[in-house]
Amino acid sequence: MKRRVRWLLGAALAFASFGAFAGPVNINTADATTLAAELTGVGPALAQAIVKDRAEHGKFDTPDALTRVKGIGQKIVEQNRANILVTDPAPKH
Repeated sequence: MKRRVRWLLGAALAFASFGAFAGPVNINTADATTLAAELTGVGPALAQAIVKDRAEHGKFDTPDALTRVKGIGQKIVEQNRANILVTDPAPKH
């Protein structure tokens, strides 16, 4: 029993820390699967809403522009600000 509890606790900690290692994602080019995987607080339905909004209203100029998507508030933007890109990074030479 203790072994199972320790395993579950370890699994929960590993899962919780997964979001801390999310990589930068371009919100103007990423598909819904990538958005849901990389952005904390964004699941499949919200990620699909981002893609739909982008198709209907054009690209996002800033990370804060994500708040135009219903369900995304400033809190989600702040949680992800360091990982939100609106352009692709310049290639390294």
